[in-house]
Amino acid sequence: MEDRFDVHTHFIPSEVVQWLKEEQKHVPVHWDDNGKMLTINYKWGFGLKDEFIDPNAYLKAQHQAGVCHSLVSPIPQLFLYDVEATITKELSRLYNDALSRWVSEHSDRLSALATVPLNQPEQAALELRRAMQRGLKGAIIGPSVQQKLLTDESLIPFWEEADTLGAILFIHPLLCDDPRLQRRRMANLIGVPWETTICATDLLLGGWMDRYPRVRILLAHGGGFLPYQIGRLQKGYEVWRPVAASLQAPPTDYLRRFWFDTVLWDDRVLQLLIDLVGDDRVLPGSDFPFDLSHWPPRQINTEVLKSFLTL
Repeated sequence: MEDRFDVHTHFIPSEVVQWLKEEQKHVPVHWDDNGKMLTINYKWGFGLKDEFIDPNAYLKAQHQAGVCHSLVSPIPQLFLYDVEATITKELSRLYNDALSRWVSEHSDRLSALATVPLNQPEQAALELRRAMQRGLKGAIIGPSVQQKLLTDESLIPFWEEADTLGAILFIHPLLCDDPRLQRRRMANLIGVPWETTICATDLLLGGWMDRYPRVRILLAHGGGFLPYQIGRLQKGYEVWRPVAASLQAPPTDYLRRFWFDTVLWDDRVLQLLIDLVGDDRVLPGSDFPFDLSHWPPRQINTEVLKSFLTL
């Protein structure tokens, strides 16, 4: 079996599980089915498989699938951007320290990203620096913060720090709360990639790729719908002056400055993405161990991942 790599996996350390149990008055958490289903803040629910919380089960599953190195992220349900900022900061530090200890024990097999309190951007910048000093490679962040897109001026301190550090920022959506999508699991099936599409399009059209060129922006789930509608953005750039005002290059050029994972489940779609951006911008990923994971991860140019993880 060939060695595989995975840029998109999730884990919850035992320290975080214990914190959730102790802090239920601050963070509404509910365990169902004898602890096998976890719901956070009344809306983020998912099956709590052993691979989420048991490091041995996680590493065993990686080994059985032939994955030799994984980039581990906190779960997006625990971004906690909509609770008191001091609580978000506390969990971020706890989560990041626990991941730092774990990956240092298995540095040949694991790297990790931090979570940061984006609801307090100055603290998010400080926590990003602290986490990266402890060996983490950057941060996983949501596509918005309390209805503010990531280009909001209030978030500039965080972006400036990420650029200074040359951090990886992995943009990972949560369920879309559009009321039209609250049935047939559309909030996940199309709402999740739609949230990434909104965020990435805003970053592209807002000139953020030029403003913060050292940040390495990784988009989950193949970049949402953005790569497959880049022609529409390109046409708008050509005919509408306001669209071109913030850009130094066409949208098709900026698309190639993002990185994308392979969580697409369809080789035809994946090939289109590669044709659009090049195989040096597409990284193997799985979204393990969530139900909608592409497991084992589809491999693309693994040498690129090795350099991507090198600061």
